[in-house]
Amino acid sequence: MTARKHSQEPVLERRTQVREPHLYRVCLLNDDFTPMDYVVRILEEYFYKSHEEAVQIMMEVHHQGKGVCGVYPFDLAETKVTLVTADARQHQHPLRCTMEKE
Repeated sequence: MTARKHSQEPVLERRTQVREPHLYRVCLLNDDFTPMDYVVRILEEYFYKSHEEAVQIMMEVHHQGKGVCGVYPFDLAETKVTLVTADARQHQHPLRCTMEKE
């Protein structure tokens, strides 16, 4: 038996690429039935908007049909959509909350 010598081959380093996660816009869509004060409460409670910001976004939803509540990584955006939708259904409002890739 011959003893093998360990070769001194260079070790190749692997470079790990770190990428930022894809971001998603969480939006509220206008409808003719959900009260404006309820939309403002949703924006304050789930998106941590000041009262002034919440009113501004609510007016955007009312006049333009859609308003952006915030931009989040996928998991957080999906959670916010689920929570807002559940809250709206619990209060018997047809408010729609969606997410779209930025």
